Amino acid sequence: MSDLVPQSPESLPRPRLHKRTLTGFTSTEIKVIDSIIPSESRELWKKFGSKEFNTVEEFQASFISHVEKTLARSMYNCDNLAAYQAASSAVRDKLILHWNKTQQLHTAKDIKRVYYFSFEFLMGRAMDNALINLDIKDLTKEGVNKLGFNLEDLLEIEPDAGLGNGGLGRLAACFVDSLSTQNYAGWGYGVRYQYGIFAQKIIDGYQVETPDYWLRFSNPWELPRLEIQIPVDYYGFTQTVKDLKTGKSKKQWFGSERVLAVAYDFPVPGYDTANVNNLRMWSAQPTTEFDFNKFNQGDYQNSVAEQQKAESITAVLYPNDNFYQGKELRLKQQYFWVAASLHDIIRRFIKTKRNWSEFPDQVAIQLNDTHPTVAVVELQRVLVDIEGLDWDTAWQIVIKTFSYTNHTVMQEALEKWPLDLFGNLLPRHLEIIYDINLKFLQQVEKKFPGDNDLLSKVSIIEESSPKNIRMANLAIIGSHRVNGVAELHSELLRTTLFKDFVKVFGVEKFTNVTNGITPRRWLREANPELSELIASKLGGFGYLTNLTELKKLESFINDSSFKKRWAEIKVNNKKRLSLLVKNLTGIDINPDSLFDIQVKRIHEYKRQQLNIFGVIHRYLQLKKCKNNEERVKLYTPKVSIIGGKAAPGYYMAKTIIKLINSVGDVINKDPDIGDLLKVVFVPDYNVSKAQIITSASDVSEHISTAGTEGSGTSNMKFVLNGGLIIGTVDGANVEITREIGEENIFLFGNLAENVEQLRHNHKFNSLENNIVPSSLQEVFDAIESNTFGDSSEYKSLIDSIKIHGDYYLVTDDFDSYLQTQKLVDDEFRNHRDEWIVKCISSVANMGFFSSDRCIQEYAENIWNVEPVQE
Repeated sequence: MSDLVPQSPESLPRPRLHKRTLTGFTSTEIKVIDSIIPSESRELWKKFGSKEFNTVEEFQASFISHVEKTLARSMYNCDNLAAYQAASSAVRDKLILHWNKTQQLHTAKDIKRVYYFSFEFLMGRAMDNALINLDIKDLTKEGVNKLGFNLEDLLEIEPDAGLGNGGLGRLAACFVDSLSTQNYAGWGYGVRYQYGIFAQKIIDGYQVETPDYWLRFSNPWELPRLEIQIPVDYYGFTQTVKDLKTGKSKKQWFGSERVLAVAYDFPVPGYDTANVNNLRMWSAQPTTEFDFNKFNQGDYQNSVAEQQKAESITAVLYPNDNFYQGKELRLKQQYFWVAASLHDIIRRFIKTKRNWSEFPDQVAIQLNDTHPTVAVVELQRVLVDIEGLDWDTAWQIVIKTFSYTNHTVMQEALEKWPLDLFGNLLPRHLEIIYDINLKFLQQVEKKFPGDNDLLSKVSIIEESSPKNIRMANLAIIGSHRVNGVAELHSELLRTTLFKDFVKVFGVEKFTNVTNGITPRRWLREANPELSELIASKLGGFGYLTNLTELKKLESFINDSSFKKRWAEIKVNNKKRLSLLVKNLTGIDINPDSLFDIQVKRIHEYKRQQLNIFGVIHRYLQLKKCKNNEERVKLYTPKVSIIGGKAAPGYYMAKTIIKLINSVGDVINKDPDIGDLLKVVFVPDYNVSKAQIITSASDVSEHISTAGTEGSGTSNMKFVLNGGLIIGTVDGANVEITREIGEENIFLFGNLAENVEQLRHNHKFNSLENNIVPSSLQEVFDAIESNTFGDSSEYKSLIDSIKIHGDYYLVTDDFDSYLQTQKLVDDEFRNHRDEWIVKCISSVANMGFFSSDRCIQEYAENIWNVEPVQE
């Protein structure tokens, strides 16, 4: 009944200084709901219903109540962990009240909702974000301080939610933040991974994966919905049965294994609004946790086997898929998640008693990459097999409901599933895929008669050995819009990867939405001093919801006091990062040095190997100097900071991590070098570390081979925090250059249009070894002479460049990279005032890269939704 309790516009919360609050129900809507609820119930609810805190004293009362009643502690045994849990619970209570009223409003208005399907949601820490978005950080800080605690200490206790790994998941987190901030009705749907991807430890320079126990002390930010348990089936068989209602024959799937999807809700508050949307995550549980008969027979291990088997589905993000069982488990994860999510969405739609033809008018589902693509097939199955719609009607509903975001142009990164594996796990879905493919290819054949090559390229089924299902092809065919995530990326999709689909569907189906980031987390939270300085010049924090206001900072470029304070803040942030590095690695770094940072998922196309080769080259040149005076005269003191995780089965990426750490061991201990060069690998890189790292960079590296990076978002975070970029003409670097100006970015390397020809040249020359520039050969010689440990460990990495075609064009871009590094050295060392001007100018022109702008483009051009108004 609580979901139906009305609230008058006057009773809705008005957070301090918030201007854009939800205004509640109309009088007509209130009358409709009031007619269902007895007046006595309404009065009792108003009298005894929960009240949110708005003062320090009210927060403290809620805090103490949670210490005593939720945690069963007292003031005498309330440590920092208990204080964090109590404070989190108090803030969460406030969020829940907003969340309930938001959902009431959306239900009463019966509006179209957006559902964002993402395999990852890299949310980061929730408490600080909630305090900022609710505008209660000062209030909470004062409250906990008076109770004897330090808010910063409490914030540090919270672990990062282990729900993602890289940019894909962080983008999803930014998007749900922007959906809430801009008052859209939007839910995220994901998986509640028990152990996340993994906790990365560096042992003897090697990445070692250990479980990430992020739920060790539970998660106060999630709401268990144990009453929501959705059955999800696997395996089994299909057969034709007679529909008792219509008398017609239809297919029915009889699964042989069933698990339950249990819902956990994660409220996502908007900034400067009372709108709170939801991230619903699914956890797998068995239908029967305990086999009592097996236990009584002494078979203790197998008595809980079903429980362990079910829970493994949502145990770890991205299980190693180098073997059959790993591939099957990943597909199990994907189907489990989308089946439960669609069931939830359909249940919500059926309650409206609308006709199925109106489903796309009420539901927009965004597929974040190919991971959720099986949802296309699942929705068709539900509509045809369960709801009894005819095939063509159902298929039109499916197409109008889904849209698909592609994040890569690399063929090897597009998901494919072996036909036998897919058919064994999801037999009915394979049949539907064949039917979808047949009808689609018949349409293509009719439009392009005799073009068998085109049919082969656009088919969902890849006629390889063994046969595979191309999930990207299925996503395109089953969606009404397909978008890339940067202008260059989207153009490459249209002209290369998906050019055959452009021929079939026309170019109008393919569009671009350049990625963005939320300035609430990536400026206000990550860099509080800089955000406050900006607010002091712009008249408040309004720029956090209208990032284009940063443009006004250009009028302060010649303000000496402003530039001085800007430089001071950068030094403070570098000191903060230096402390983090010391705590994590034991390495001392000098904040006065040039901080050169590359943090992101470790992958050959992102070219961390190019970075460390450049570091080695710099080291060798330093060693050639006659004495320390010459070194100091020629070289700017520099700290190279690299971080990121490699997939457990990605041998080459793990080799790169080993090389980085081995090079660091040698350089950092060399007495000839001292502070002139340091190398740091940040272990277990995550969002909370990223917030410290991005605010401290002087330059950051975004150096992927041109034409391989979809967009990148870390480049946006670094520039928004006042750092400059060393980058290739790839991904969103192109648009960042356009916005901030070529004079404020350090670009190098070949262009995307030259890449294929260069790769062809390498392939032709591979029999006689590729031509390696002397500068890079010197680096290879140092590695092969065991300067950085056993050279055999790096043979595969060097051979991939010298012998096996150098697919990522390290040889072609190395000298250009070195020249750019020299330019950076000179600018930072000899033109410091101009450097600060570049930084300020760059921040001033980053307004385009807000995730708020992204969501507006999706809403207007793809989802057809509007912000919820009274």
